[in-house]
Amino acid sequence: MKMRVQVVIIGGGPAGLLLAQLLANAGIECAIVERQSKEHVLKRIRAGVLEWGTVELLRQAGVGVRMDLQGHVHEGIMLATQTRQLRVDLKQACGKAVMVYGQTEITKDLYEAHEKRGTRIFENAADVVLHDVVDKPSVTFTLNGRACHIDADFIAGCDGFHGVSRQAIPADKRHEFEKIYPFGWLGVLTHTPPVSHELIYANHPRGFALASMRGPKLSRYYIQVPLEEKVEAWTDAAFWEEFKRRLPAEAAAQLVTGPSFEKSIAPLRSFVSEPMQWGKLFLCGDAAHIVPPTGAKGLNLAASDVHYLSEALKQHYLEKRDEGIEAYSATALARVWKAIRFSWWMTNLLHRFPTATEFDQRIQESEIDYIAHSAAAQKVLAENYAGLPY
Repeated sequence: MKMRVQVVIIGGGPAGLLLAQLLANAGIECAIVERQSKEHVLKRIRAGVLEWGTVELLRQAGVGVRMDLQGHVHEGIMLATQTRQLRVDLKQACGKAVMVYGQTEITKDLYEAHEKRGTRIFENAADVVLHDVVDKPSVTFTLNGRACHIDADFIAGCDGFHGVSRQAIPADKRHEFEKIYPFGWLGVLTHTPPVSHELIYANHPRGFALASMRGPKLSRYYIQVPLEEKVEAWTDAAFWEEFKRRLPAEAAAQLVTGPSFEKSIAPLRSFVSEPMQWGKLFLCGDAAHIVPPTGAKGLNLAASDVHYLSEALKQHYLEKRDEGIEAYSATALARVWKAIRFSWWMTNLLHRFPTATEFDQRIQESEIDYIAHSAAAQKVLAENYAGLPY
């Protein structure tokens, strides 16, 4: 099989699907190459807190109907210590809110839109290779043993941290920055009502905890665990016992427990690869950067990358101008590094590090106390959490 499109997108997760949707809406011809099946992609349990810019981008793409019906607008978040519960009013502090709507649901909505319009999505693609990304880009892969070749004007690498796209940039031209945190998040999904109608970020001497949700009867809870911890070591009973210890007493008393149907441990890291473009190859999302989930930035950063790239490509094809393409990496990275900083700050504020002393714990608690009494500090937190402008 041999074909040509204007843009070939590597990766059929939310970043690749959203980029294809925005480009197709503008009449730009795309194809998506995904190494997994649709069913596998839809089983991934990922983020659920959307910046308001992401909400508006999904609406602009024409895939926001179910999100607006089933998503939950949150105008605040809770920061908690053993002695304090602080509600940061996002709407009051910065004029914006966030939307709780799972990444899996976004992916379903995008797949449905592409199936209606007949987008060419090549699932279960093996041996994906990018060729001549500087001058005449093409992608080869095998599909059920059949050799496939796609020529394109541009390649968008939306295939995640372990994908092939970033590796197509010469190693001596890539500058990679990484910070590995000495802990992970043990997370469970459970068919129980959320303990709070807003997210609770809890700082505790035993470690961080997060109370989140996916719906009125679907809760997503996390606790900080050592990096070497194994998920098999945690029974549901052990998780609930530790989770309750770290929650504020009032929330712990209201917690409804039940069996988990998904349990996993996610290591925390910060990672950025520069540049985000090489010739006619552009990186989006986890292919270029990873953030710890503390600031809820992973999916949202992918969305902002997609915004910048889709606007640049529309400018190229519809206006015959290339300023956006030439500036893509610098523009995207400016926002990426701000989100990396915020996620790093939130992680340091809320987690217990292995070398932490009582002094360090008091510093964290004092910082949260400072936020409680400073409108300026609450505004800074709110505008970063709800999302910096594109």
